[in-house]
Amino acid sequence: MELIIGMAILAAATGIGGGLYEFIVIDPAWPNRPSLVQPKHGGVSRKRFWIPQHIVFEFLLVAALVATWTASGVRQWLLVAVATHAAMRIWSACDFIPKALAFERAEADSVAPEAARRWTRRSRFRMLLDLATLAALLAAFRAATQSAGL
Repeated sequence: MELIIGMAILAAATGIGGGLYEFIVIDPAWPNRPSLVQPKHGGVSRKRFWIPQHIVFEFLLVAALVATWTASGVRQWLLVAVATHAAMRIWSACDFIPKALAFERAEADSVAPEAARRWTRRSRFRMLLDLATLAALLAAFRAATQSAGL
């Protein structure tokens, strides 16, 4: 039980690390140089990281929930993790991903830097949901270790 939750924690932390990399390295630069996020112009392909990362994390999160379903103290925290992660993914799917894809597909000289900067500023708020997901996973891990007497 603790192993699968620990693996989900590691996957969540990997996602947070990827988000921090984007905020610190990519986001300050690309609004003035859109080609940095346009794979067709040699820019970074964010989907190469984010698609596998989300698949692995979501698989581990569901596996942890299934494995601990009978442990109510653990299950409640994992359900909080599912809810916060689902909120982030729904928000991303409805707002951030379509705009990111539009920036990637647009001609570099047609991207308005201010629109790109607004996107990068708003995108940072998703990190709060990711941190809430990680906090819930850590609480689930603690509950699991306490119930196991570790």
